[in-house]
Amino acid sequence: MQITSAESLIMDALWDEGPMGSEDLVAHVLARQPWGAATVKTLINRLLKKGAVESRRANARLTYHPLIARSDYVEAESQGLLDRLFGGQLTPMVTHFAERQKLNNEDIAKLRALIDRLEDG
Repeated sequence: MQITSAESLIMDALWDEGPMGSEDLVAHVLARQPWGAATVKTLINRLLKKGAVESRRANARLTYHPLIARSDYVEAESQGLLDRLFGGQLTPMVTHFAERQKLNNEDIAKLRALIDRLEDG
């Protein structure tokens, strides 16, 4: 499932805050993004059509619930990036970022610890 960066703001709100009513969801997103309420509602409708969220009615109140877990979304997006830009190979991606980003001592220690864990199985 393809979720745009704009739609991901809606998903982030639902993942972070849990199910929300329409007004609360719109207010939450507008506090972080200078859009109009109609834009947020359009994004919610797109996510409904994609099956990423569902609406539930309880006590005459409509709430929106995420249907996909953040971890599943992150995994799919990460794999897509890896496949598109690095031929599915992890080492070239790590090399790319390590050579272009300033790694501090803590970052390097974490990478070493990860490699040690992977080697130990």
